[in-house]
Amino acid sequence: MPISTVHVAVYDTLADWEVGAATAHIANGSWHREPGKFQVKTVGLSTEPITTMGRMRVTPDLAIADLDPADSAMLILPGADLWAGEELIPFAHKARQFVEAGVPIAAICGATFGLAREGLLDDRAHTSNAAEYLVYSGYSGADRYVEAPAVTDRDVITADAMSPFEFAREVFARLDLYEPRVLDAWYQLYAQKDPAGYAVLADYEGSLAG
Repeated sequence: MPISTVHVAVYDTLADWEVGAATAHIANGSWHREPGKFQVKTVGLSTEPITTMGRMRVTPDLAIADLDPADSAMLILPGADLWAGEELIPFAHKARQFVEAGVPIAAICGATFGLAREGLLDDRAHTSNAAEYLVYSGYSGADRYVEAPAVTDRDVITADAMSPFEFAREVFARLDLYEPRVLDAWYQLYAQKDPAGYAVLADYEGSLAG
């Protein structure tokens, strides 16, 4: 079975908590519909190490200039303090390339500002930290803003900074990572802290082992 790669953008001031739930469970195939299908690789402005908001040092696997949408299953864009400036515009441009190629992207927190500024949210339902925040991007999609933790419209996922588990759920659904009942159980356990979700996951894992 060919391995599909999910690329995660990394840059200085990356908000660590926003994508951890998604990346950890993409990389861990215990409950996957097709175990072993997905891997995670990081992509930076260059291959020089970056420092996250939590002071974690990460060395990107490749540079953004070398990323081809044809080689990716999805591009995940975390929030960061830098999205309001010019430094991360190459990631917004790359997101447009992904969308034009029919490869999904997922943006959370400040990264939604980058998508808005790139015009990728003008004709899509979307969300962010606040509707007013995106207005400053100069985009024309304000009437498509949705008050929700996370939103998927075609190949674009958006989420607010306070909803890492809702963001991950949308990512998993778009990748078809889990069977629907497993996805529901995952969210029940991790987001809602309901141990009943664990029972479903354990039963599913047992059925795979059997």
